[in-house]
Amino acid sequence: MSDQTRLRADCANCFGLCCVALAFSPSADFPIDKPAGDPCRNLREDYRCGIHARLRQEGFAGCTVYDCFGAGQQVSQVTFGGRSWRESPGTAKRMFEVFPIMRQLHELLWYLTEALSLSEARSLHPELGRALAETERLTRADPATLRDLDVAAHREGVNVLLLRTSELVRAGAGPRKKKDRRGADLIGANLKGADLRGATLRGAYLIGANLKGADLRTTDLIGADFRDADLRGADLTGSIFLTQAQVNAAKGDDGTKLPPSLRRPAHWT
Repeated sequence: MSDQTRLRADCANCFGLCCVALAFSPSADFPIDKPAGDPCRNLREDYRCGIHARLRQEGFAGCTVYDCFGAGQQVSQVTFGGRSWRESPGTAKRMFEVFPIMRQLHELLWYLTEALSLSEARSLHPELGRALAETERLTRADPATLRDLDVAAHREGVNVLLLRTSELVRAGAGPRKKKDRRGADLIGANLKGADLRGATLRGAYLIGANLKGADLRTTDLIGADFRDADLRGADLTGSIFLTQAQVNAAKGDDGTKLPPSLRRPAHWT
């Protein structure tokens, strides 16, 4: 099991950055409009959410799906040394600019940490280890360096390694035809009970798809959109590059099998 626990959000050590830095508009996920940089009306003085236990009931389902991969506490406690945007208003703009960049770096750390735990990708471990070390180095940079970082170029370099990792892992799924559904439009698709082992669903649109009882072991799920996808009874153990945010966005139940690094959402039945 990979050590990804350090890449979980620790709201107690964050200055409510996702509640301030990010923008949202009225939709199925949010009931109000909030510009980037403006504190959410539900953010308390202690940087906690005033309606945390009622977010879905109050129309803030998007908040229950979002995951910063631990970027919030990194920016709050390391990049800005524990000084909040309320204590030092002059740093607010820079803090809010750096936060989404840090989130992307921490997401890459999640994938690289997982890749290094996969025995099938052992031949790539030296390269993956160097990529992990470089990404960790970037997370410790000062605000100006982070703000000017070409994070897209860094992601592209890491993605080459993640693709090679995926190919090695999926090759172990057996001789069955490996379905390549990268970026596929599978919105509302009926995939109930489908054997998707060894397939790649990278960036696929699975919004509202029926995946009840589907076998998603050794399936590459990086970037797949699982909003309202039905994962009841599905087996995602051994799936590749699945994140907490993807799980949070889907529907599941006690029969849904998840990788040990991920938690069952409280809103699942």
